[in-house]
Amino acid sequence: MIEFGTGGWRAKIGEEFTKTNIQLLAQAIANLMIEQGFDNKGFVIGYDRRFLSDKAAKWLAEVLSANGINVYFIEKISPTPLIMHAVKEYGTFYGAAITASHNPADYNGVKLFTKGGRDATEEVTDEIEKKISKMNLVEVKFMDFEKGQTNNLIKIIDPFNDYIDTIISMIDTQSIKSSNMKILLDPMFGVSKTSLQTILITARCEVETINDRHDTLFGGRLPSPNTHTLNRLKNMVVEGNYDLGIGTDGDADRLGIIDEKGNFIHPNDVLALLYYYLLEYKGWSGGVVRNVATTHLLDQIAAAYGEKCYEVPVGFKHISSTMEAKDALIGGESSGGLTIRGHIKGKDGIFAASILIEMLSITKKKLSELMAEINNKFGYYKAAESDIEFTAKEKAALIQKLFVDKKLPDFKYEIKDVSYQDGVKVYFENDGWIIARFSGTEPLLRIFAEMETRQKAVKLINEMKEFLNLNNYKSVI
Repeated sequence: MIEFGTGGWRAKIGEEFTKTNIQLLAQAIANLMIEQGFDNKGFVIGYDRRFLSDKAAKWLAEVLSANGINVYFIEKISPTPLIMHAVKEYGTFYGAAITASHNPADYNGVKLFTKGGRDATEEVTDEIEKKISKMNLVEVKFMDFEKGQTNNLIKIIDPFNDYIDTIISMIDTQSIKSSNMKILLDPMFGVSKTSLQTILITARCEVETINDRHDTLFGGRLPSPNTHTLNRLKNMVVEGNYDLGIGTDGDADRLGIIDEKGNFIHPNDVLALLYYYLLEYKGWSGGVVRNVATTHLLDQIAAAYGEKCYEVPVGFKHISSTMEAKDALIGGESSGGLTIRGHIKGKDGIFAASILIEMLSITKKKLSELMAEINNKFGYYKAAESDIEFTAKEKAALIQKLFVDKKLPDFKYEIKDVSYQDGVKVYFENDGWIIARFSGTEPLLRIFAEMETRQKAVKLINEMKEFLNLNNYKSVI
């Protein structure tokens, strides 16, 4: 069964991620487009470096073209935000990236996009799931890829320059040119190298890269930029006297940052830094949108400038739709994804990194100095998180305890509110919080907490794990 989560459909290669399922998915998409009358608008397809991504992209194109839908096919590895930008620029009503983003190497998947280059809503993916559940493989139409090209139904496109030029037009390259920045990039064996190098070298940065070869096993690491996976980047930034280290996940829609001292800057803090920079130094205005598992430091920054912070469920589609509805300036999440008003409606690690470098160039301050500036003005907000694996039986028990019986640990902090909008989130009177929710992309229970010290946040998480009687956790970040 094909089921979409918060970041598209992801599945293990050879188990659920198969040619048959890709074809069924493609036919369901084609049927939906025909029903909606959007089959004449075309469909953009791109793919990343994962095993089978290039072949799966062609399987998708072969079914769509057989249904008379024009396919705009990006015939080289591409970052997900570039593909989303192409959906926007080509004016199609749908598009897709073949990727499993930051999931382990034995996964692949499909991220589906809609008009304007945004993540597909649950209404769209639910409808596609329903169609697949009633479909038989004999209903799938098929046209050989080369025949689709001959019939002009599959058109090879290269939107790279448009995407790069759009980002360059949105950043202050003159300020960056005068700052002589030295940057170390870790694409984590993913797809960000060419795009980020092009942008940064255009702005006269000195750029070096590590972990940039094609490796479908991602060097044996999870292609997710966090404090554990970026150890080599941390060490090399200090040893090489770099101004900044940038890590991007497998499909380059998220980033991890290492400051000049070799410290990992949590994505919560990256989001706060950029929001503060845009308000304080650029003089822009607008609210901020964050998901339920992202720092409340954003609330404090917004309030100080007379703006609002909007909390939404996990899933970037909720962030982008709320940004649009509220005309918010920036939106993001604690996993390292963000976007800014005027850019694509999805997260973009390449654009975020470019804005961050502009921030250092214009303020003429180090990352550590800017973070201290924020802490002095708005206080300290320290986050911790833990991923916990579970069996089907354990999941049923967790659901019963947390969401049916609605039981909670006996926290020593006074509780201000409890929300079940997405998982269970407990808000404390001291402005700290903890949330437990099931991942929409992996079989994990995710627990996040934020307090004025990391030690207190970790203690909260441990109290929750003890209460739930769960010990099979991956790590506390």
